[in-house]
Amino acid sequence: MIGKAAIPFSSLWVVALLAGSVAAADSTPGQNAALRQPQALNWAGIYALRQTDPNLTGAGVRMGVICRSFTYNEKNEPQNDYRPNVTHACFQNAQLRFYDDRTGTPRVSAHSTAMCSILFGEDPEGTALNLTPFVYEGVVPAAEGRIYEFLHFVTQYVCTQSLPPVDVATASLGQPLEDWWTRGLEALIEHQGLVFVASIGNGWNVSEPPFYPGAGANAIGVGVVSSVSAADPATALRYFALANPQESSAGPTDDGRCKPDVIVPSNCLVAAADSNDGYAIAGNWSSFSTPVAAGVVGLLVQAAKQDASLQPAVSPQGGNCVLKAILMSSATKLPYWHKGRLTTEDDHEVPLDYVQGAGVVNAARAHQLLTAGRGQPGNVGDAGWDLNRLQAEQVVQQEYRVTVAEPADKILTATLVWNHHYSTQYPFERLPYKNSDLRLEVWAVDPANSGKDLLVDYSDSRVDNVEHVSFATVAGCTQYRLVVACANLNGQVQTTGERYALAWSVQQKSHEDNILWYDLNADGIVNELDSAILITNLATERKAPQSYLIGDVNRDGTIDNRDVQELVERHNRRAEWYVSSLTK
Repeated sequence: MIGKAAIPFSSLWVVALLAGSVAAADSTPGQNAALRQPQALNWAGIYALRQTDPNLTGAGVRMGVICRSFTYNEKNEPQNDYRPNVTHACFQNAQLRFYDDRTGTPRVSAHSTAMCSILFGEDPEGTALNLTPFVYEGVVPAAEGRIYEFLHFVTQYVCTQSLPPVDVATASLGQPLEDWWTRGLEALIEHQGLVFVASIGNGWNVSEPPFYPGAGANAIGVGVVSSVSAADPATALRYFALANPQESSAGPTDDGRCKPDVIVPSNCLVAAADSNDGYAIAGNWSSFSTPVAAGVVGLLVQAAKQDASLQPAVSPQGGNCVLKAILMSSATKLPYWHKGRLTTEDDHEVPLDYVQGAGVVNAARAHQLLTAGRGQPGNVGDAGWDLNRLQAEQVVQQEYRVTVAEPADKILTATLVWNHHYSTQYPFERLPYKNSDLRLEVWAVDPANSGKDLLVDYSDSRVDNVEHVSFATVAGCTQYRLVVACANLNGQVQTTGERYALAWSVQQKSHEDNILWYDLNADGIVNELDSAILITNLATERKAPQSYLIGDVNRDGTIDNRDVQELVERHNRRAEWYVSSLTK
């Protein structure tokens, strides 16, 4: 075991909280009284899931929230101002416990208060300035919240490589470069089965890299879906647009991997740190999208704990990979989602969109995918998941046969996840020689002649430990093979076997002509401002074709004058929320 004195803690003081200040709600007209808050949870499918199963509130789940102290004494000791405002009405019934080194008098943190209210808040009589009264309901209000001071958590669990007594851990802090403690978290995920959800940063500029530990290979990294550009705070709290590199750090990571894994709306109404019943608007920060995603994972854990057939999804031996695969395979793609860079062809060597990841977390779909159950190699249903192994000496590939009874207008999505490997000793170095290079293939089956099966899609990154496919099923083809294989087919996998998780689903293809293809500034109306953005992006794309830019309106793989023409043809098109605002 590594003692405290052996660890150079000086590097920890540069860790940044991935949020801006939590501003008070401004004085514009409110929203429908029937709406619950935070509405970001509605957008992420959480309230829809709760309508299906009202008992999914996090009961029996232990959520670990890692929060950084804001101030330190002359000895660089944290002064315990990391706690949520427990006197707030939304925490009246919350089950919160606190863990720190008992240095200094415990004090309140606005950042922690916001995070914890999104997770554990519950207030049937919420009010905020110029908003109609609302019911406040967090993601997991019935869960047990274990709130850890950051340095205490690192000392007690990361340094010792001991599994903390939680089902899910989450953190909304980070730094642009990998460090020993971020690798220590990766080792905990790999060796101890920790389920860890972390923010990937706030962008600041388009070149800002994803922040660690969210950028780590084994963590579930969460980005931001920005709210629409509306002056009315009720509208901005209710409607969301796209993920933007200026507000949500974009991949690739410093070693070329894709991040984020998923994105989530973050502009939530949150408990105020300086009031017993007041609320504030959080803003578009990854600090507040992350607890939404972590809470959804907590709901999946609750469901899995209650059903013996779903136990592998919460197993310390690979359950974290299952939950990650389910979260990603059930995510909703937004306009402009595309693997890798903007091209006419799918990028088979880059598994995710550099800004959207696999898409927006969809709690209702994720629950449906989890409860579809485990399907092991062989014939499986059109939705499900598996936790299995590839072994060099015995099995170099596994095959899952999916039948799509009516393949017209369907999308088949599948995600393969496994953990990268790290030393359990300080400084917890990467062990790249142990890492496996796996590949995910999808074959359309010819029932009359297996030799004529057609490879319709594949994902084969050389650096990622995630592979992801999402494609339209072939008309008339009802049978598909999902193949998990060693990428080089020479048995490049640990001799002890590489544990992996696979999740797949078949969904109806959406034919919605989303206004966000054209309303590039998300202000609710297509006009000259959007044309100006498109023309700027057109010029930038010609100078820097590797830039991540929106504006490929006609979806032909490039931004050009044809996109400008299509945008002009939709001049004055208006979003539903924009039209509603005109009648107020």
